[in-house]
Amino acid sequence: MSAVLAVADHRRGELRDVSFELLTAGRELADDLDGELHVAVIGGDVESFADKLDRDGVDVVHTVDEGEEFNHDVYVQAVEALCGEIDATAILAPNSVNGLDYAPAVANGLSIPLVTDAVALEYEDGLEVTREMYGSKVETTVEVDADRFFVTIRSGEWPATEDRGDASLEPFEFDLDESAVGSRVTGFEEVGEGDVDISDADVLVSIGRGIEEEENLEIVEALADALDATLAASRPVVDNGWLPKNRQVGQSGKVVTPEVYIAVGISGAVQHVAGMKGAKTIVAINTDPNAPIFDIADYGIVDDLFEVVPELTEQFS
Repeated sequence: MSAVLAVADHRRGELRDVSFELLTAGRELADDLDGELHVAVIGGDVESFADKLDRDGVDVVHTVDEGEEFNHDVYVQAVEALCGEIDATAILAPNSVNGLDYAPAVANGLSIPLVTDAVALEYEDGLEVTREMYGSKVETTVEVDADRFFVTIRSGEWPATEDRGDASLEPFEFDLDESAVGSRVTGFEEVGEGDVDISDADVLVSIGRGIEEEENLEIVEALADALDATLAASRPVVDNGWLPKNRQVGQSGKVVTPEVYIAVGISGAVQHVAGMKGAKTIVAINTDPNAPIFDIADYGIVDDLFEVVPELTEQFS
């Protein structure tokens, strides 16, 4: 029987949301292969992580109790060993900083192809991977001519698996070659200013070029406060230095999947949409009825944001 091995992602003691999206992608691929979905969690509080990863559709969760933090060499050895143990046909990992760190080394070590940043997968007679190019303006399909493969998936493209499962929880031990471990994590420093991670927010109020002047940010900040939401922005706002880089949504910023995303004065350029189209509910406020943001919005307000936003703030306060 074929097996799909999905490698979960965690950081600073917390499983990343994309790990649960990975379970959905893995289950779909395992169904196509008529196989089992195995999930690996390496390092950290593996028992707690394994319990959280025991979701619907998962057959086995393997815990690899090796260190507290991500380590390239440990991940490479662990994934290769586990892949051999279960004879995995496919390996899936998030297209994250960690995933992109060890995936090429594992693929090279196992002599299998690697396709990164997948937004869709389909397996019939072989694997087809959909990727986006040129700022998400073009979709391409990659046909993988191999019996085994490694794919990293983009966050926000699959729904998270939420229902509890009945998976087997199995510790996995292997002979770690300490001499091959050439690096150690000695600390963790968040890149960017401030301590806000917009990718964790349930409600985001995002500001675009339509805000016109930095002095006008305060009316959107007031709406965010009224909604207990987190403030985000499109690239022009960040490029102007009005908000820090860690608030930027989009292809060159962060991918977000909040419950509610309120786009204020954002036109909806493909680079921005690539970072927020996974939001469950999108509300757009823009004076231009032809703005692309309305193509993906669940609710649209075609009006002047300088009149709409204060009114919304008053209503929600």
